Amino acid sequence: MAETFDLIVLGGGSGGLATAFRAARHGARVALLEPGALGGTCVNVGCVPKKALWFAGQLAQEQQLAVDYGFASAPGALDWEHFRQLRQHYIDGIRHRYAMGLEESGIQVYPETGRFVSANTIATSCGEELRAPQIVIATGGRPRRLDIPGFDLGMVSDDIFALRTLPKRIAVIGAGYIAIEFAGLLNALGSEVTLHVRHRMLTSFDAELVDALEQHMCDAGIRITNQVKVTGLHRDGENLMIDDDVNGPCGPYDAVLWAIGREPNSDRLDLDAAGVNMDEDGHIVTDAWQATNVEGIFAVGDVTERPELTPVAVAAGRRLADRLFGGKPDSRLDYDNIPSVVFAEPPLAIVGLTEAQAREFHGDRVHVHRAKFTPMKWAVAGRKHPTLMKVVTEGDDERVVGIHVLGTGADEMLQGFAVALKMGLRKRDLEDTIAIHPSSAEELVLIN
Repeated sequence: MAETFDLIVLGGGSGGLATAFRAARHGARVALLEPGALGGTCVNVGCVPKKALWFAGQLAQEQQLAVDYGFASAPGALDWEHFRQLRQHYIDGIRHRYAMGLEESGIQVYPETGRFVSANTIATSCGEELRAPQIVIATGGRPRRLDIPGFDLGMVSDDIFALRTLPKRIAVIGAGYIAIEFAGLLNALGSEVTLHVRHRMLTSFDAELVDALEQHMCDAGIRITNQVKVTGLHRDGENLMIDDDVNGPCGPYDAVLWAIGREPNSDRLDLDAAGVNMDEDGHIVTDAWQATNVEGIFAVGDVTERPELTPVAVAAGRRLADRLFGGKPDSRLDYDNIPSVVFAEPPLAIVGLTEAQAREFHGDRVHVHRAKFTPMKWAVAGRKHPTLMKVVTEGDDERVVGIHVLGTGADEMLQGFAVALKMGLRKRDLEDTIAIHPSSAEELVLIN
């Protein structure tokens, strides 16, 4: 006989955990299935360990800046193994806190995979059957792989965190945020990096700021090869070579990182047994309420067609649980004006519309305000480290529809401005705000 629950959650990543915890808080009896490490991609092979690497890259750069300021100590290399152990200890702590929280919340955890038997029944990989009137799919995604010669000679993003040493020469293939972030942080830590881009970098971000970021990456020593058509990898002795139909053989490299996007973990769920619809890429199709086409089945996070961001998955899961079990029938996530940051060097932050998008929607009612400067931290040492800010408005009252920042601290400063934009910020509201001086953030309220 199948064991019954109020809610079954498939996946113990950020979205699944957020849904399960919030539902249990509302008194629901919850089962959570996760065959791997708690925390999913973000905690184990995504944003958490990658941000730690980014911090290490920042510290490597600031060592040199400290010398420029007059400190006596010379920059030193990162003790990779020491750093790796520190990072893993931090991640282990997160996993432990999740496990303790699940136990304290009374959530039944199954360290197994699950597949649909019917619209309300899940079979575990050990042969048990679980039943619930509400099921949430939060199985996340994985790095995309290609069926081309030599693909497995390279790494995907998950593999970076298992490295015991940094490669001296590495090629990064891709143009999205994962490719850009790894190219920047590996370069900052001392690797010789070549970025291979098929068309343009970061196509969902404002083109003007992306162009400025590309120039900064080049100035920092990253080699960028554009308009590539990679058809495979091959070995030349101990080196790796990229087969490129446009540029010819590229290399030699000690390592190659494939950062060519991600795909959803939906292929082993037997969704046909429940009648759940997917798009042509395997994403589970959901409406604005996280609902699939089947009553009682929902999906959140990277397995859906929604933005692949941890805070989006968490927010969607919590609001869904509030609606199903918390007596909040109108609770759902608003997917408009979601802020996002690429942890490049320097970081690139965005909320709202790009200039191109704004002109498409609002035509000649669009106004663009820019500020370009070198932050004081770098200028004192005589460094050129430009920050570019852009505020996009529409209409006679200049309602702010987009804010874009490329530069040191962009990742931290944009959060508050995102709140203001969500609340209907006007350009005059920025002008009425007293600036905090001296800071980079003040340029957003003084911008002309």
